[in-house]
Amino acid sequence: MGELNTIQYFAVIALPLVFAIVLHEVAHGWVANRLGDHTARDMGRLTLNPISHVDLFGTIIIPVLCILAHGPIFGYAKPVPINPYNFQNPKKGMALSSMAGPGVNMIMAVSFAFLFRFVMPTLEGTLPRQSWQWFGYPLSLMFGFGVVINVALAVLNMIPIPPLDGSRIVYWMLPDKQAAAYYRLERYGLIILILLMATNILGRVVMPIINPIVTLLLGGDIM
Repeated sequence: MGELNTIQYFAVIALPLVFAIVLHEVAHGWVANRLGDHTARDMGRLTLNPISHVDLFGTIIIPVLCILAHGPIFGYAKPVPINPYNFQNPKKGMALSSMAGPGVNMIMAVSFAFLFRFVMPTLEGTLPRQSWQWFGYPLSLMFGFGVVINVALAVLNMIPIPPLDGSRIVYWMLPDKQAAAYYRLERYGLIILILLMATNILGRVVMPIINPIVTLLLGGDIM
């Protein structure tokens, strides 16, 4: 899809990245609200305003470091507050609300892929060459990166390391005693993730999953 310098790379990646992270969190709160926990709604977190969700470390610093390291793009917003005791079944409610984030990321990935593969070629054939270079081509890149970002966030968040979303699903499936022991890992979760990223173990684990999905959606080689 062409070579980008660092400034161009940040410019076309910023909007889909923020959009993916914010909608991921809103999806958690929306499903929790539907299941009976209105905490996020009452705290004004069911909004698409990124200012309400941005976390300096998770939304800005970590994604920038991932981009500079050319590794899998990972990031997070301020966690949407969820009170599991407002659910009829707390473990099930937490699992379902957690699955909503990666689920929305995959829906967005498919949507971006549709725009990239079917809308942009039509636009390229319609716009004058200069207009395509200044507007169409960057927009096409943005849609392509939207696919990559959302697939990466969906896959990474399904890793069963607390507090990632996949851990809530494991927690739901475990008996109560084993679930309690498993969730004690949460205090070390961020440290574990940083170590896995720093040693590139995380990349070696998730890229073989991310790459085929992105390739399928984009209809060819990864960008």
